[in-house]
Amino acid sequence: MADVTLNIAGRAYQVACRAGEEDNLLAAARLVDGKCREALAGLGTLSESRQFLFASLLLADQLLEKPGGQAAAEESDVAPRVEQLAERLESLAATLEEAGNEA
Repeated sequence: MADVTLNIAGRAYQVACRAGEEDNLLAAARLVDGKCREALAGLGTLSESRQFLFASLLLADQLLEKPGGQAAAEESDVAPRVEQLAERLESLAATLEEAGNEA
């Protein structure tokens, strides 16, 4: 296992991944960071969990807009990876939301 620091929406997150997957994870983080910033620019002030939610939706929309739409996205090798990433983001958003409610 390798540890990677991801910088998303101005915050650093330490994430573990399998050896050799670091570059893919960093590239995915750059995409998510870009979409978080896009959501923030378009919608104004958002909580971290909302930024991640809208970033996920923007990324999913981007995938669905490609030729073939949803069917192509579902059949693609990318779909399982996107689903795993979405699950991680949902988990992270839930953790952030819980931490914010405790404060």
